[in-house]
Amino acid sequence: MLSTQHWRLAVSALAATILCSAQASAGPLAMNDPNFPFGSIFQQVVREPAPQAMPEERVTEEPAGVVQERFRRQLVNYNTSEAPGTIVIDTPNTYLYLVLGNGRAVRYGIGVGREGFTWSGVQSISKKSEWPDWTPPPEMLERQPYLPRFMAGGPGNPLGARAMYLGTTVYRIHGTNRPDTIGTAVSSGCFRLVNRDVADLYDRVPVGTKVIIRQKPEL
Repeated sequence: MLSTQHWRLAVSALAATILCSAQASAGPLAMNDPNFPFGSIFQQVVREPAPQAMPEERVTEEPAGVVQERFRRQLVNYNTSEAPGTIVIDTPNTYLYLVLGNGRAVRYGIGVGREGFTWSGVQSISKKSEWPDWTPPPEMLERQPYLPRFMAGGPGNPLGARAMYLGTTVYRIHGTNRPDTIGTAVSSGCFRLVNRDVADLYDRVPVGTKVIIRQKPEL
């Protein structure tokens, strides 16, 4: 029979074994998340979705209706023998110059006549009108019978904010609500400027102003 001392030693050894086992298993158990009972924290991290990639940046095009920089009104050097106050229209380059003298001019970007509707010559401003009415001439109605016979002046009128009539012709220097057409050949022979530019020109020139229309650039 085991003595009392031997029983005490055996019980102490068993207790030590149980304690060591509990300490050995404490490490892994400590990594468990009580809110995620079926796996370790490492498993939880793996299961989290990967961050989504940022969407590609959109390439923003120049908005429609914006006048290109080179067609915006500006003061430029301009050598000419024409007297100050003269308007010179450079059809091929889609510019209108108001001669100031001393080698300077105000340059405006314009829209000009499409193919078959360009012309050249010397005229004078015979009439000026703010927010003009529009009555298409018979020649235009013959080509485009769908056009209205009359349109009252206003923001929707194709003549825009101002019109300056050229002699006794059917042609005008006028405004437009289509800035994107500046620098292009789109009209039936008239010359168009954006509304803010035609208003600026309108205020600078009187009836009787000489207007030179060129189909070739000035040498």
